[in-house]
Amino acid sequence: MPYQNIIDAFIAAAKEIIGEQLTGIYLHGSLAMGCFNPEKSDIDLIIIIKDNISDEQKVKFMERVVALNQQAPAKGLEMSIVLRQYCNPFVYPTPFELHFSPAHLQWFHDNPQDYVQNMKGDDKDLAAHFTIIRQYGVTLYGEEIENVFGEVPRKDYIDSIWEDVREAREEISEEPMYITLNLCRVLAFCRDGLCLSKQEGARWAMEHLPVAYTPIISDALICYQTDREMVVEKESGKAFADRMLADIEKAMRQI
Repeated sequence: MPYQNIIDAFIAAAKEIIGEQLTGIYLHGSLAMGCFNPEKSDIDLIIIIKDNISDEQKVKFMERVVALNQQAPAKGLEMSIVLRQYCNPFVYPTPFELHFSPAHLQWFHDNPQDYVQNMKGDDKDLAAHFTIIRQYGVTLYGEEIENVFGEVPRKDYIDSIWEDVREAREEISEEPMYITLNLCRVLAFCRDGLCLSKQEGARWAMEHLPVAYTPIISDALICYQTDREMVVEKESGKAFADRMLADIEKAMRQI
Protein backbone atom coordinates (compact mmCIF):
# COMPACT_ATOMS: atom_id res chain seq x y z
CA MET A 1 0.00 0.00 0.00
CA PRO A 2 1.34 3.50 -0.81
CA TYR A 3 2.66 5.40 2.21
CA GLN A 4 2.55 2.27 4.36
CA ASN A 5 5.30 3.73 6.56
CA ILE A 6 3.10 6.73 7.43
CA ILE A 7 0.08 4.52 8.10
CA ASP A 8 2.15 2.22 10.33
CA ALA A 9 3.49 5.21 12.29
CA PHE A 10 -0.03 6.62 12.64
CA ILE A 11 -1.28 3.31 14.03
CA ALA A 12 1.65 3.10 16.45
CA ALA A 13 1.00 6.64 17.71
CA ALA A 14 -2.71 5.94 18.27
CA LYS A 15 -2.00 2.70 20.13
CA GLU A 16 0.64 4.37 22.31
CA ILE A 17 -1.25 7.57 23.16
CA ILE A 18 -4.92 6.54 23.10
CA GLY A 19 -4.21 3.15 24.61
CA GLU A 20 -7.04 1.04 25.98
CA GLN A 21 -9.69 3.51 24.79
CA LEU A 22 -8.87 2.67 21.17
CA THR A 23 -11.54 0.62 19.38
CA GLY A 24 -10.10 0.74 15.88
CA ILE A 25 -8.45 2.65 13.05
CA TYR A 26 -10.03 2.64 9.59
CA LEU A 27 -8.89 3.76 6.15
CA HIS A 28 -11.37 5.28 3.70
CA GLY A 29 -11.22 7.62 0.72
CA SER A 30 -9.24 7.15 -2.49
CA LEU A 31 -6.55 4.95 -0.94
CA ALA A 32 -9.18 2.44 0.20
CA MET A 33 -11.13 2.73 -3.07
CA GLY A 34 -8.17 2.03 -5.36
CA CYS A 35 -7.90 5.40 -7.12
CA PHE A 36 -5.16 7.11 -5.09
CA ASN A 37 -3.02 9.74 -6.85
CA PRO A 38 -0.26 11.22 -4.63
CA GLU A 39 -0.53 14.53 -6.49
CA LYS A 40 -4.28 14.89 -5.91
CA SER A 41 -5.29 12.63 -3.00
CA ASP A 42 -5.00 12.74 0.76
CA ILE A 43 -4.82 9.87 3.25
CA ASP A 44 -8.21 9.57 4.98
CA LEU A 45 -8.40 7.96 8.42
CA ILE A 46 -11.05 7.49 11.10
CA ILE A 47 -10.26 6.57 14.70
CA ILE A 48 -13.02 5.15 16.87
CA ILE A 49 -12.61 5.33 20.66
CA LYS A 50 -14.59 3.85 23.54
CA ASP A 51 -14.60 6.93 25.77
CA ASN A 52 -13.29 10.48 25.85
CA ILE A 53 -9.55 11.04 25.93
CA SER A 54 -7.83 13.92 27.74
CA ASP A 55 -6.66 17.19 26.21
CA GLU A 56 -3.10 16.12 27.05
CA GLN A 57 -3.55 12.94 25.00
CA LYS A 58 -5.04 14.96 22.15
CA VAL A 59 -2.09 17.37 22.08
CA LYS A 60 0.43 14.51 22.11
CA PHE A 61 -1.41 12.72 19.34
CA MET A 62 -1.76 15.87 17.25
CA GLU A 63 1.98 16.49 17.53
CA ARG A 64 2.60 13.07 16.00
CA VAL A 65 -0.05 13.59 13.31
CA VAL A 66 1.42 16.96 12.32
CA ALA A 67 4.89 15.42 12.03
CA LEU A 68 3.52 12.61 9.85
CA ASN A 69 1.63 15.12 7.72
CA GLN A 70 5.00 16.52 6.61
CA GLN A 71 5.81 13.13 5.04
CA ALA A 72 2.37 12.68 3.49
CA PRO A 73 1.31 13.33 -0.14
CA ALA A 74 0.61 16.85 -1.32
CA LYS A 75 -2.89 17.05 0.21
CA GLY A 76 -1.69 15.55 3.48
CA LEU A 77 -3.51 13.56 6.13
CA GLU A 78 -7.12 13.95 7.16
CA MET A 79 -8.44 12.24 10.26
CA SER A 80 -11.27 12.36 12.75
CA ILE A 81 -11.70 10.76 16.16
CA VAL A 82 -15.26 9.64 16.98
CA LEU A 83 -16.80 7.96 20.01
CA ARG A 84 -18.05 4.44 19.34
CA GLN A 85 -21.47 5.24 20.77
CA TYR A 86 -22.23 7.43 17.73
CA CYS A 87 -21.38 4.71 15.18
CA ASN A 88 -24.07 2.14 15.88
CA PRO A 89 -26.82 3.17 15.93
CA PHE A 90 -25.54 5.92 13.67
CA VAL A 91 -26.05 9.50 14.88
CA TYR A 92 -26.45 12.36 12.38
CA PRO A 93 -24.92 14.91 12.25
CA THR A 94 -22.15 12.87 13.83
CA PRO A 95 -20.29 14.28 16.85
CA PHE A 96 -16.50 14.08 16.73
CA GLU A 97 -13.86 14.51 19.43
CA LEU A 98 -10.96 15.74 17.30
CA HIS A 99 -10.29 16.46 13.63
CA PHE A 100 -7.22 17.30 11.59
CA SER A 101 -6.60 18.37 8.03
CA PRO A 102 -3.81 20.58 6.64
CA ALA A 103 -6.31 23.46 6.46
CA HIS A 104 -6.13 23.68 10.26
CA LEU A 105 -2.38 23.30 10.61
CA GLN A 106 -1.66 26.92 11.50
CA TRP A 107 -4.27 26.94 14.25
CA PHE A 108 -2.59 24.00 15.97
CA HIS A 109 0.87 25.53 15.58
CA ASP A 110 -0.33 28.83 17.07
CA ASN A 111 -2.28 27.44 20.02
CA PRO A 112 -2.34 23.65 20.58
CA GLN A 113 -4.49 23.85 23.72
CA ASP A 114 -7.12 26.01 22.07
CA TYR A 115 -7.12 23.66 19.07
CA VAL A 116 -7.79 20.45 21.01
CA GLN A 117 -10.40 22.14 23.22
CA ASN A 118 -12.36 23.59 20.32
CA MET A 119 -11.75 21.30 17.34
CA LYS A 120 -14.80 19.19 18.11
CA GLY A 121 -18.47 19.31 17.29
CA ASP A 122 -20.77 17.76 14.66
CA ASP A 123 -19.70 16.89 11.11
CA LYS A 124 -22.16 15.97 8.35
CA ASP A 125 -19.27 14.65 6.24
CA LEU A 126 -18.92 11.69 8.60
CA ALA A 127 -22.12 10.17 7.17
CA ALA A 128 -20.39 9.97 3.79
CA HIS A 129 -17.12 8.73 5.33
CA PHE A 130 -18.87 5.99 7.31
CA THR A 131 -20.80 4.89 4.22
CA ILE A 132 -17.53 4.54 2.30
CA ILE A 133 -15.97 2.67 5.22
CA ARG A 134 -18.84 0.17 5.26
CA GLN A 135 -18.46 -0.46 1.52
CA TYR A 136 -14.75 -0.01 0.80
CA GLY A 137 -12.98 0.64 4.10
CA VAL A 138 -9.91 -1.12 5.44
CA THR A 139 -9.52 -2.09 9.09
CA LEU A 140 -5.99 -1.02 9.94
CA TYR A 141 -6.21 -1.91 13.61
CA GLY A 142 -8.81 -3.13 16.09
CA GLU A 143 -12.35 -4.37 15.69
CA GLU A 144 -13.72 -5.20 12.27
CA ILE A 145 -15.83 -2.66 10.41
CA GLU A 146 -19.08 -4.66 10.57
CA ASN A 147 -18.83 -4.82 14.36
CA VAL A 148 -18.36 -1.07 14.80
CA PHE A 149 -20.25 0.85 12.10
CA GLY A 150 -24.01 0.67 11.81
CA GLU A 151 -25.92 1.40 8.64
CA VAL A 152 -26.09 5.05 7.64
CA PRO A 153 -29.72 5.89 6.75
CA ARG A 154 -30.17 6.81 3.10
CA LYS A 155 -31.63 10.23 3.95
CA ASP A 156 -28.58 11.08 6.09
CA TYR A 157 -26.15 10.02 3.38
CA ILE A 158 -27.98 12.05 0.76
CA ASP A 159 -28.02 15.11 3.01
CA SER A 160 -24.28 14.66 3.60
CA ILE A 161 -23.30 14.39 -0.06
CA TRP A 162 -25.72 17.17 -1.07
CA GLU A 163 -24.02 19.43 1.45
CA ASP A 164 -20.75 18.79 -0.40
CA VAL A 165 -22.05 20.04 -3.78
CA ARG A 166 -24.87 22.46 -3.04
CA GLU A 167 -22.58 25.48 -3.65
CA ALA A 168 -21.09 23.95 -6.81
CA ARG A 169 -22.10 26.86 -9.04
CA GLU A 170 -20.04 29.29 -6.97
CA GLU A 171 -17.16 26.88 -6.26
CA ILE A 172 -16.55 25.15 -9.59
CA SER A 173 -14.29 27.86 -11.01
CA GLU A 174 -11.99 27.59 -7.97
CA GLU A 175 -11.98 23.79 -7.63
CA PRO A 176 -13.17 22.53 -11.04
CA MET A 177 -11.80 18.98 -10.81
CA TYR A 178 -13.06 18.29 -7.31
CA ILE A 179 -16.50 19.82 -7.86
CA THR A 180 -17.03 18.18 -11.26
CA LEU A 181 -16.18 14.70 -10.00
CA ASN A 182 -18.24 15.10 -6.83
CA LEU A 183 -21.27 16.21 -8.83
CA CYS A 184 -20.94 12.98 -10.83
CA ARG A 185 -20.71 10.85 -7.68
CA VAL A 186 -23.74 12.50 -6.09
CA LEU A 187 -25.88 12.11 -9.19
CA ALA A 188 -24.86 8.44 -9.53
CA PHE A 189 -26.13 7.77 -6.02
CA CYS A 190 -29.32 9.80 -6.33
CA ARG A 191 -30.26 8.16 -9.64
CA ASP A 192 -28.94 4.61 -9.29
CA GLY A 193 -28.06 4.17 -5.61
CA LEU A 194 -24.38 3.74 -6.46
CA CYS A 195 -21.70 4.66 -3.92
CA LEU A 196 -18.73 5.39 -6.19
CA SER A 197 -15.25 6.83 -6.07
CA LYS A 198 -14.53 10.07 -7.93
CA GLN A 199 -12.99 8.03 -10.74
CA GLU A 200 -15.92 5.61 -10.96
CA GLY A 201 -18.39 8.48 -10.73
CA ALA A 202 -16.85 10.18 -13.76
CA ARG A 203 -17.01 6.97 -15.80
CA TRP A 204 -20.63 6.41 -14.78
CA ALA A 205 -21.50 9.97 -15.81
CA MET A 206 -19.88 9.67 -19.24
CA GLU A 207 -21.91 6.51 -19.88
CA HIS A 208 -25.26 7.80 -18.58
CA LEU A 209 -25.39 11.57 -19.15
CA PRO A 210 -25.80 13.62 -22.35
CA VAL A 211 -22.68 13.86 -24.53
CA ALA A 212 -22.66 17.63 -23.95
CA TYR A 213 -21.47 16.86 -20.40
CA THR A 214 -18.59 14.64 -21.56
CA PRO A 215 -15.81 17.17 -22.29
CA ILE A 216 -15.70 18.72 -18.82
CA ILE A 217 -16.13 15.35 -17.06
CA SER A 218 -13.42 13.74 -19.19
CA ASP A 219 -11.07 16.65 -18.50
CA ALA A 220 -11.70 16.37 -14.76
CA LEU A 221 -11.00 12.63 -14.82
CA ILE A 222 -7.74 13.06 -16.74
CA CYS A 223 -6.61 15.74 -14.30
CA TYR A 224 -7.54 13.50 -11.36
CA GLN A 225 -5.43 10.66 -12.74
CA THR A 226 -2.39 12.79 -13.63
CA ASP A 227 -0.51 15.80 -12.30
CA ARG A 228 -2.25 18.22 -14.67
CA GLU A 229 -4.32 21.00 -13.11
CA MET A 230 -7.82 21.58 -14.42
CA VAL A 231 -8.89 25.01 -15.63
CA VAL A 232 -12.48 25.74 -16.61
CA GLU A 233 -13.91 28.87 -18.19
CA LYS A 234 -16.06 30.57 -15.56
CA GLU A 235 -19.39 30.71 -17.39
CA SER A 236 -19.15 27.22 -18.90
CA GLY A 237 -18.26 25.83 -15.48
CA LYS A 238 -21.28 27.50 -13.91
CA ALA A 239 -23.52 26.24 -16.71
CA PHE A 240 -22.32 22.66 -16.17
CA ALA A 241 -22.83 22.96 -12.41
CA ASP A 242 -26.34 24.34 -12.93
CA ARG A 243 -27.29 21.41 -15.18
CA MET A 244 -25.87 18.83 -12.77
CA LEU A 245 -27.51 20.42 -9.72
CA ALA A 246 -30.84 20.45 -11.53
CA ASP A 247 -30.39 16.75 -12.41
CA ILE A 248 -29.48 15.93 -8.80
CA GLU A 249 -32.47 17.83 -7.36
CA LYS A 250 -34.80 16.10 -9.81
CA ALA A 251 -33.39 12.68 -8.82
CA MET A 252 -33.69 13.53 -5.14
CA ARG A 253 -37.38 14.37 -5.55
CA GLN A 254 -37.95 10.93 -7.08
CA ILE A 255 -36.27 8.99 -4.26
